[in-house]
Amino acid sequence: MDMIYAEKIRNIAIIGHGGEGKTSLAEAILFNGKTIDRLGKVTDKNTVMDFDDQELSRGCSISLACAYTNWEGYKINIIDVPGFFDFEGEFESALRAVGAAVLVADASGSVSVGAEKAINYCLKNKIPLILFINGIDKENADYVQTVEAFRKLYGKKIATVHAPILIDNKMKGYVSVISGKAFKFMNGGREEIPVPQDMHDELALFKEELTEAAAETSEDLLDKFFANNWLSNEDLIVGVKRGVANGDTIPVLGGSATQNHGVINLLNEIVAIMPSPYERKPVHYEAVDGSREGLIACDEEKPFSAQVFKTVADPFVGKLNMLRVFTGVLKSGMTVYNATTGEKERINNVYIMKGKKQEAVNELRAGDIGAVNKLNATNTGDTLCDDSHRIKFDAIPFKKPVLTMAITAAKSGEEDKVFQGLNRLAEEDLTFKVEKDKETGEMVIRGQGETQLDVLCKALKAKFGCEAVLSDPKVAFKETISAKAQAEGKHKKQTGGAGQFGVVNITFEPGAADGYFEFVDAVVGGAVPKQFIPSVEKGLREAIQKGVLAGYPMVNLKCTLTDGKYHPVDSKEVAFISAAKLAYEEACKNAKPVILEPVYSYKITVPDSYTGDVLGDMNKRRGRILGMEVVDGLQEISAEAPLIEMLKYATDLRSMTQGRGAFSGEFLRYEEVPYGEQEKIIADAKNN
Repeated sequence: MDMIYAEKIRNIAIIGHGGEGKTSLAEAILFNGKTIDRLGKVTDKNTVMDFDDQELSRGCSISLACAYTNWEGYKINIIDVPGFFDFEGEFESALRAVGAAVLVADASGSVSVGAEKAINYCLKNKIPLILFINGIDKENADYVQTVEAFRKLYGKKIATVHAPILIDNKMKGYVSVISGKAFKFMNGGREEIPVPQDMHDELALFKEELTEAAAETSEDLLDKFFANNWLSNEDLIVGVKRGVANGDTIPVLGGSATQNHGVINLLNEIVAIMPSPYERKPVHYEAVDGSREGLIACDEEKPFSAQVFKTVADPFVGKLNMLRVFTGVLKSGMTVYNATTGEKERINNVYIMKGKKQEAVNELRAGDIGAVNKLNATNTGDTLCDDSHRIKFDAIPFKKPVLTMAITAAKSGEEDKVFQGLNRLAEEDLTFKVEKDKETGEMVIRGQGETQLDVLCKALKAKFGCEAVLSDPKVAFKETISAKAQAEGKHKKQTGGAGQFGVVNITFEPGAADGYFEFVDAVVGGAVPKQFIPSVEKGLREAIQKGVLAGYPMVNLKCTLTDGKYHPVDSKEVAFISAAKLAYEEACKNAKPVILEPVYSYKITVPDSYTGDVLGDMNKRRGRILGMEVVDGLQEISAEAPLIEMLKYATDLRSMTQGRGAFSGEFLRYEEVPYGEQEKIIADAKNN
């Protein structure tokens, strides 16, 4: 394709709630720009952006996909973003790469949770946004009611730039508020028509509102408005564009992606009012050596720098890194510096993306989006730059995992294959982790939700030919004693040959100096010879690996060796190890043993309307509410709760709040389990 510069590029993420037409809109954009010659459908499983086997079987996107088209001399890079909450990492990646977004919302008359969350994110981060009301052709569609639902939430930010032409309460066309031209939707496009007579007053009102909003974006335009009481169409476009860039204006359009109605209008508005990479807000960077930091804007004349926003790992094709070029030019054959890992990488091939297909190009210039392959030490979030200009961009702010499951190989002997495959998949998705739990010894997978983990297991089978099984994880309970007790441990073996003999008297009590285990030698008079003292400690250290109630590790145990006996011939190390274990078992059973459970601190963020439900639910989980405060318009609840009660909280909170809630947890301390719960834990341990 011809060389293109940043002022002629528009980078757009297509975002919104799952199932509201994002992939269909991407398909229509590609079709209108003649990137494809046939309009595919999600239901027919033949769209450019959904190509993974799981996407085809589920009928929804699970990973971001990139493509480009050309429109009126502009290159439009589009990233189709999954709408399901488990894949919010794809949303974060896409929004780091682009300069603007189109939010797709179904013309249902209401605002979906996904749309609300996406708009709030864009407003908070000042990401320019256009709202496309999709599905106006559906039987129960209500374009006007949908716009009003958004306006109820976001007020004057929702700007009518296309007034709908309504026939039988259905949007059949529109009138451009700025140009005053009217169009009706036709198959594959639009046709200009006279402005309906009954719309002139409505149009005048819309234009007045748009003019006032545009005037408020700068003193210059405000002066013009006060001087003339109007703005030219050119000034209106400048003002709307500035309002969009500042997050003060969200233009709203309508159409049907599957019928290809209103898509041409959207393309025109993307070109007219969405920012080019030059106009995108500068991004923060810091020098690798720590000597400086600052903001860097798109600039082709500066040394090369880019950030990887997505990695695709395929066992047959290899690894593909998708990146956004911020400065300079990336060419095949270059050697670049990975500022994140400190490694140098040779660029073999440079591509632009079209769904699962890659088109080789000679170079990518500042502001463009593309991909490179066969990089050895480069992953999502890494900064690539010129070796003479070593800078690093901020990491992509992925959410921490909130759901943990135990994971094992379905077939014995395939453990290594499973975990190698998961490590490869982790190159694609940084929102999950696979690790060995230090406390329980289990291999666990931590992610964003049940759907994500299910998708990963299916990807493991499809890509690497091995199966994994998920199950509830073990909770790292511990045991301790709550009283002081003494016991004698006696080990005597006389069954022919060399005998074994050892006797110890040990006092057990809570209160180890390090909180785990403390051994004190208080023997006097050589009752236990010095050479056997370490054997007593060794026996106790082995014994505390299993408690006396349910077999969980014993903690906070102080053991004082006070007396003992030995035999000059039969006493051996093994005898005193066994004697210590016997004393441990007898004494701890009489020292009021209890089970301890891990307690976590939680930050739960929800809209105010869900606060009562969340507080009530937390009480049922044996939680304690520590406080509440308003953060960014949401209630942030601080709480403590036992981990055993919170294992499926990610799923439950999502259900309770319709996906609007979020939480994070950190280990806090161990606490004694209430008696009733303790009995259940002991019974479960015996059954297992």
